[in-house]
Amino acid sequence: MKEMKQPEYSVVVPVMNEEENVEILFNRINDVLSQMGPAYEIIFVDDGSSDRTFEILKAIHARHPQLKVVKFRCNFGQSAAMAAGFAQAKGRIIISMDGDLQNDPADIPAMVKKMNEGYDIVAGWRRNRQDKMLVRKVPSQIANRIIRYFTGVQLHDTGCSLKAYRSEVIKKIRLYGELHRFIPALARVEGARISEIVVAHHARQFGRSKYNLTRTFKVIMDLTTLNLFIKYLHKPLHFFGGLAFWFNLVGLISLFTCGYFLFTNKYDLAGLNVLISVSFLWLASGWQSIFYGLIANMVVKSGDNGEGKLVEVYSSDKKVPL
Repeated sequence: MKEMKQPEYSVVVPVMNEEENVEILFNRINDVLSQMGPAYEIIFVDDGSSDRTFEILKAIHARHPQLKVVKFRCNFGQSAAMAAGFAQAKGRIIISMDGDLQNDPADIPAMVKKMNEGYDIVAGWRRNRQDKMLVRKVPSQIANRIIRYFTGVQLHDTGCSLKAYRSEVIKKIRLYGELHRFIPALARVEGARISEIVVAHHARQFGRSKYNLTRTFKVIMDLTTLNLFIKYLHKPLHFFGGLAFWFNLVGLISLFTCGYFLFTNKYDLAGLNVLISVSFLWLASGWQSIFYGLIANMVVKSGDNGEGKLVEVYSSDKKVPL
């Protein structure tokens, strides 16, 4: 059997119940990548489909060895599917996209060209989005504004799955929940250079959209987690120190209240004992938070030695990203 060359590009496509779309999409991606020249691979991740999606993908794989198929036994979500695809990808540049034919593979060459200008991530911007106004477009616009505000990453369309990444960047990021839409923010913490280009967007022709309001709730919860992560990743003592301040403040106020009651002789003994106990509990929580913060700070500092970071080494006239 002829050994395949190391791929330059890997395209990762998570799918669920897209039996009418997967073969069309594969052919379009294959046509685009075959014209780009270097070796490539296409990775479809079946996220627990209940239709014939997996059978169709297996049949395509039998004819086209450049297709890899990853099968989940049940539905784990888009972030988990993307993470599985990224783990399997061997290309220097990894492109992600949706499996519903709304993203256009014809935009891939332009994204790669933009990356060659020195960026680590290039995101797609669906400026002319072909979705329903009230159900998809308006909530998306609101969400994008909120995400830009909290993350500081100035992308117009954080929800667009069509993105290109350098392999060494995306493989450092662990995904869960709905964090796939926050990949640029997570990469920015490590110093990644991020840009965007306008991409085409098509109306869905086959199948049903997987979007619903429960996903909106998950995104909001993950955004809260991400906000804390970005703010305090390298300075956890600031977070725990803030908690300690408020715990100690409440504890001291409670103690002063106890002293006031004792001084004025206006107290019930049982109630005062409870208040004193609660005061010391607040103070203990405050000192415990400082202790946790110091430990977290030591953990961060011990791992902050530059190993595995997104750095550049300049040698002679060459610049090699690591």
